[in-house]
Parts: sequence; structure tokens; C-alpha cells
Amino acid sequence: MGPFLRVETTEISLMGGREENQDRVSAAVAEHCALIVVVDGMGGHAHGARAAETTQQAIVEAFWHTPQPLFDPLGFLHMTLGRAHDEVVKLGLNLPIEQRPRATCAVCLVQQHASWWAHVGDSRLYHARRGAMVSRSRDHSHVELLLREGVINAEQAHTHPMRNFVECCLGGDPILPEMTVTRRRPLEPNDVLLVCTDGLWGSLKDEEIVTEIGTPGALREKLLMLGERAVKRAGAGGDNTSAVALRWLGD
Repeated sequence: MGPFLRVETTEISLMGGREENQDRVSAAVAEHCALIVVVDGMGGHAHGARAAETTQQAIVEAFWHTPQPLFDPLGFLHMTLGRAHDEVVKLGLNLPIEQRPRATCAVCLVQQHASWWAHVGDSRLYHARRGAMVSRSRDHSHVELLLREGVINAEQAHTHPMRNFVECCLGGDPILPEMTVTRRRPLEPNDVLLVCTDGLWGSLKDEEIVTEIGTPGALREKLLMLGERAVKRAGAGGDNTSAVALRWLGD
């Protein structure tokens, strides 16, 4: 079973220039395993908040009902996101396809000196170590594709007219969406993992994010500082800004 998990977690969910905050965040910490999740109800769609709430509930409940440490983290993430998708699809069965609730999400599991990631859409995951980026997830978006192909650079991606267009999400079409589930990622003491909505990363550079959260100091203060900076920088038209951070403290 191994020693108890030692982590520090914190979360934020700040209103941007929206009438409603359709983001949802959670941190669930058990004796030998932890889960952090962020869900972004897609703003232009009806019942985005319900989609986010349903997704969050499905993921967190699955975590608490699964023996820990998880025997198969990748299988858990894949099946749980699939189940969440099915639940969000049910919300919109009687609605026209363009009005059905939808959401993007990012999930991170931590156990046994490692993390496992899953995401759908443009909610992101970051892994920071000593102020530098170890890795980040790649969005399911047209702009991310252009970035990977070298058609645009990171600076252009921030202002691209299609930067808010996601190619897949939970809900809407009953067909299971594309999802990215990653292999085991080893952790070192004081590594920080972050899940966040596009309201955070859309206004900040990757370097800003990992430099802030990946260095010593109170995680709560650091995350709140980043969130408030993102909201201020985005201005009146900015999105809601939500994130959960976890610092693994080692054995």
C-alpha cells in the first residue's frame, strides 16, 4: 500500500466578464491517492453550468467509489470521462444539437510517486518543477494544431481568431469524443500539477504560469495571484478563470 500521500492543494474559480460562472473545480485527497479536476461549461451553449456540474460529480463520485491506490489509472480515467460524457449527453437529448449542454475538462490523478492525466477540449494540465515546465497537455483545438505544425507561433496563438474553437468536448453528440489519456509521469518532491480552464491560460504565457506555481511559497497565494492577473489582463470580455493546483511533497 505504501506511505500516506503528502500533498498541498488549492483551488480558485473567479468570475470574468460573464453573466454566470459555468466552471467547476474539485480536489479530492484520500490516504494514498489524489484527484484534481476542472470543468468548463461551454458558455455559448444552454445549460453549460449543468454540464459542468454533471461532469464534476461523475468524476469525483467515481474516484471515491474506486479502491485506492487505483490498480489501473489509465482505464479509470478513460472509463470515467466516457461515463461523464454519457451523463452530459442525457441532459440534452430533447434539445436541438446546437443547443445541447457541453463541457471541456482536465483531470489529474496522483499516487505512488507519479501522475496520470486526461483531458477533453481546451482545459489544460501543467507540470511544473523548480519554476520550469516539465510538460503541458495539448488542446483539442484548431489553433493547437496550427501551433504543432509550425504554421503559427505561441504569440500568434494568443490572438488567433479561432483560439476559442474546440474540436471536441463532453456532451452534445452521443459518439464518444476524442480524449487524451497520458501514461504514468514520475514526480519529484515539490513538483506542482495544475489543471485550469482557458480563462487562466488564455491570458497568461506558459512561462508565467509555471514560474509562479513551480517555485517555493504558499500555493494558494500563487494561484490566486495568477487568476487575478488573468482576469485583469482579459478585461471586460474575459472568460471565467478556474484552476486547481497540487504540490506533491514526497514521502
